[in-house]
Amino acid sequence: MIILYDDRLIKREEANIDIEDRAYQFGDGIYEVIRVYHGIPFYLNEHLERFQKSADAIRLSLPYPMETLAQKLLDLARENQLEEGNLYLQLSRGTSPRSHAFPSDAKPLIIGYTQPDSRPLTALQNGVTAITDEDIRWLRCDIKSLNLLGAVLAKQKAVDHGAKEAILVRNGTVTEGSSTNIFMVKGQTLWTHPANHFILHGITRKITLQLAEYLGISVKLEPFSPSHLAEADEVFLTSTTMEVCPIVQIDGKAVGNGKPGPITRQLQKAFEKEIERVCQ
Repeated sequence: MIILYDDRLIKREEANIDIEDRAYQFGDGIYEVIRVYHGIPFYLNEHLERFQKSADAIRLSLPYPMETLAQKLLDLARENQLEEGNLYLQLSRGTSPRSHAFPSDAKPLIIGYTQPDSRPLTALQNGVTAITDEDIRWLRCDIKSLNLLGAVLAKQKAVDHGAKEAILVRNGTVTEGSSTNIFMVKGQTLWTHPANHFILHGITRKITLQLAEYLGISVKLEPFSPSHLAEADEVFLTSTTMEVCPIVQIDGKAVGNGKPGPITRQLQKAFEKEIERVCQ
């Protein structure tokens, strides 16, 4: 495998990460995951814009211009002949003797690699199950940082219960999934948590809201409670790797009639067309 290491494309076995890299010791860094269809990164610019915003939020400078990074990611996908899968991108504050405060001499380090991965077609067709869990994460979930332990614990709890996702609840409000954004449908209205510091501002979430507007679906960007979620006609999740995926059961109870609903199906079809439009 060829990886992006700093500003070079090298073989994975040639990479060397120091034990005092701040990503390893503090989770001091950010990341992005970009889906690739037909060899083309999907909404690459939007992902890199979010990458820049996350870097700015933690006062971390990129080691070279964003335009250069975009080209290097395209080169990386081509070198690994990635037709379908993911581009993983990470920026660390760099290596320095361990101390909490920002080092003055550390050089930020970019790492990028590819993950061949097929689309989750069975889940998209049949839907997945979920549980609810307490949202114990920090208060800047809008930053796509490397501090993911809260999300990891929630995801593992879902796995322990035989579910695909954990839907997180903070102070009586549904926020998002452990690695996804959450939508519900009640009547003919689509609900999702507003894009503030309690959720990650998902790229697929943003695309889905644009598609809903195009289709004339009523949308409310408002918080909702677990009891509202339990009475929803449809629930679905969105993410880079799961696209627009129905949730058909939550905490052992069927959502609606236990099958993917019509608005979810509308949005799935529109998302499919968007993939073909962008990645032809």
